[in-house]
Amino acid sequence: MAGVAALGFLIALEIAARRYGLPGPITNQAREVIFAPKSGFLLYAGMALMMVVLTWRQRFIAVAAAIGIDAAFLVVRWAVDAKMTGGHPFGNGALWVLLGYAVIAVTRRTGQERVLLLKGVGLGLLLVAGRKTGDTWLLITSKTRPTVLDQYVATADHALGNPSWLVGRIVTATGPIGFNFLDIVYGQLAVAAVIVALYQLRSVAVERRFPGHHLVRTFLVIGLLGPAIYMIFPVVGPLFAYGTGAEHWATVSLWSQTPPSGQWAVANLWPETPTPIIAPHHMPFDGITPRNCMPSLHTAWATAIFIHSRTGPRLLRFAGTFWLIATLCATLGFGYHYGADLIAGVVFTLTIEAALRSLDRGWDRSGIQLVVCGATVFAALLVSYRYLPLEMAQHPWVSGPLLMLATTSVVYGYVKADALWKPRTAPARQPEPQPGLV
Repeated sequence: MAGVAALGFLIALEIAARRYGLPGPITNQAREVIFAPKSGFLLYAGMALMMVVLTWRQRFIAVAAAIGIDAAFLVVRWAVDAKMTGGHPFGNGALWVLLGYAVIAVTRRTGQERVLLLKGVGLGLLLVAGRKTGDTWLLITSKTRPTVLDQYVATADHALGNPSWLVGRIVTATGPIGFNFLDIVYGQLAVAAVIVALYQLRSVAVERRFPGHHLVRTFLVIGLLGPAIYMIFPVVGPLFAYGTGAEHWATVSLWSQTPPSGQWAVANLWPETPTPIIAPHHMPFDGITPRNCMPSLHTAWATAIFIHSRTGPRLLRFAGTFWLIATLCATLGFGYHYGADLIAGVVFTLTIEAALRSLDRGWDRSGIQLVVCGATVFAALLVSYRYLPLEMAQHPWVSGPLLMLATTSVVYGYVKADALWKPRTAPARQPEPQPGLV
């Protein structure tokens, strides 16, 4: 049922994208069988997820096959002088291995072994398809939402002290080193998620079954539900609404940027001058820039990585903490998000995580209360940003603490519920004293 629902969703997105003259997620994924993939790292990460069901010998064979296929593609592209505009020179081999194991599962496996291998292949392909689905969603938001609500969120953000303006000046001052370091962390979030997921799924090959809940499930559900909120609350971010857009980072970025959008901005204010406190209005924007701010899904995904890394060893916990802090700095410092987006993203993640864990272990009072509380706080945040931004900006010493208190209540509720859900181990029994031999 889940597979049929996912396929139906992909077909629906494909049809919706075609209506706007754009290729959908299925077309984009099919192209990467031959053409240079958009993210070779993501394809190899998907293959790594699939390999959790394989033996070590099979894993070595899979990696060698993927590298060999990529090498062959490189030789052919060099021979025919094929261009790789906007793509990576590797990754096709990983996709071929994924598809190859799907064929092996159908033709060479039976029973439980077939199901397990198909689950592994499906997990890897879902990670890749999730990226393609997200790209299509973003294109649809830019085409179907001609006006954005940035003025409302920017006004409400005065209650939090305009953190995007502050961190934006700090990142700008670090120059190309600071920007590109954060850009790498920001762009490879899915790879970080796979590292944590591989630790959680490390026993699948031995136990021959997947755990009931793991990071990939949360990661995919966040990516599925988040863009639906984008359609309800379209926001482009301070870099675009109050700045020069991608031109701001053109002199320091190592990567290609989006087309300039400065002509659509209210004024060139970010990150030097905070926005004035005036009554906000809807504002038109171009048909290219994604409306992908509310909530901040990068914050949501980084929060999920942080949560799931807590059960790992010290190095993994350190990496999860680092990725969360660096992602928060990047989302604010690049001008992609307002502070209001970030706290909404945290609440969004904790609510989804609580729902998925409750679905796995069975619904109880603590799970229901946490999901209801999280959904209520998230809805209240969106309503307050939309209908009370001016009042929030005029009374920051009241509205700011209230926003943080509402977010903290969900965090506290999750920590408290997590303590109840953890399995309790009985204390070790002390050996009874034995009478001495006479």
